[in-house]
Amino acid sequence: MKKSNSAAITGAAFLMATSAIGPGFLTQTTVFTQQLAASFGFVILISVLLDIGAQLNIWRIIAVTEKRAQLIANDLLPGLGYLLAALIVTGGLAFNIGNIGGCGLGLQVLAGVDPLNGSIISCVIALLIFWNKDAGRAIDGFTKILGLLMILLTLYIVFRAAPPVTSAIEHSFFPDKISALSIVTLVGGTVGGYISFSGGHRLLDAGIKGEAMLPQVNQSAVTGIVVTAVMRFLLFLAALGIIMKGFTLDASNPPASVFKLAAGEIGYRFFGVVMWCAAITSVIGAAYTSVSFLKTFHPAIERNEKVIISLFIVFSTIVFNWMGNPVQILVTVGALNGLILPVALAVILVAARNQRLVKTYRHPVWLQVAGWSVVAVMSWMGYLTIAKWLSA
Repeated sequence: MKKSNSAAITGAAFLMATSAIGPGFLTQTTVFTQQLAASFGFVILISVLLDIGAQLNIWRIIAVTEKRAQLIANDLLPGLGYLLAALIVTGGLAFNIGNIGGCGLGLQVLAGVDPLNGSIISCVIALLIFWNKDAGRAIDGFTKILGLLMILLTLYIVFRAAPPVTSAIEHSFFPDKISALSIVTLVGGTVGGYISFSGGHRLLDAGIKGEAMLPQVNQSAVTGIVVTAVMRFLLFLAALGIIMKGFTLDASNPPASVFKLAAGEIGYRFFGVVMWCAAITSVIGAAYTSVSFLKTFHPAIERNEKVIISLFIVFSTIVFNWMGNPVQILVTVGALNGLILPVALAVILVAARNQRLVKTYRHPVWLQVAGWSVVAVMSWMGYLTIAKWLSA
């Protein structure tokens, strides 16, 4: 395998993984561990299997058709691609406001910087990444380095928290209780909305496409899910160790209190680093992927891709500084991500059976079954979520 291909494959995996590992990821994992204790390991395991089922389907069909998801959708039904793009970009923009806020919080914890100033500093750093002469390579390198840094710092916290690892592993296969809502939330947060397309579109941009490249596509997709799962499981173990010792987490910032209770002041600073890394890489992932859904609609958009990405990031920063912490928007859009997944995945699965799009390629039956299972589960839970909203 060419060195450039290898770097792009790993880079796409980390772009997807770090897009998923954002401020909401850190909070969700800690809160669900509080609720389910060791049984949350089972939720992580099931969500990983569902994630792989969704991700492999989406990335493989994007590679085989050599088209971005919005073009695949438009080929199936004229106008469907515009609807999908609108959902993805709206969700990505709203999430990016929260990601920018996470950057500000991370720098506040790490260095005492005012969150608003921290968000502006982070905005400038993200813009420098995209305006790099070789932006693709810069994105790949940046997300890989920060992704590994998050994992290493969280691993240190796990050692300090000294969780009951044997019990966690046992309950990952034989849980005392199961929460369907937590499974759907994790799946939506890991491969929902723009996240499931981030790596697939990155591979297209790197020229990794076509049926012959499917082994590399599979490798990249699974690597992205595994990196996300490792970070999720480490954070789960750290939170479990603290909870089992009888400590009470700060409801206003549960993941920060896990780090602080485990390792004192240095643990709290480490949380600042992890939060900033999670947030800034999610800013990059959301901006890159959201604009990738727009640039095929008009040549002017593709020619000015960097400008539009920059405006996307700057606008997110302005809105955050105007609104402060848009909690309600984030909650609503978090649910929206889970609702987008079955629509987007169903489009991909229908495309997988369309010979006009995939030509001689035959999509594996087990992947189709896995994909439609994810669509069914997420659609049902989406129905329950909408029903709850309407009755509220």
